[in-house]
Amino acid sequence: MSDFDFDFGFTAVTEEELEVVQKQAAAVESTTHNLEALQDKIDTLYNMFQPLLNNLKKNPEKDYIYWPNRMAKIEQFSDKLDEIYTA
Repeated sequence: MSDFDFDFGFTAVTEEELEVVQKQAAAVESTTHNLEALQDKIDTLYNMFQPLLNNLKKNPEKDYIYWPNRMAKIEQFSDKLDEIYTA
């Protein structure tokens, strides 16, 4: 290989080809952003349900659960779920 045979690693493209590549890159970026937002929602929901499941697993030998202010807590949780789902 001589000093004059070096390939810099690029090729020429038309303006139309460049636009296609730019549109595809923008679509990938948008999809990636949407995927990250969805993953954040899923992580948040998972982390919301874990304490409930952990509390339900406590003391499995007991037949009853003492849950004061149950309706208020459930409504709060439901409102938070709705907020996350519609965001």
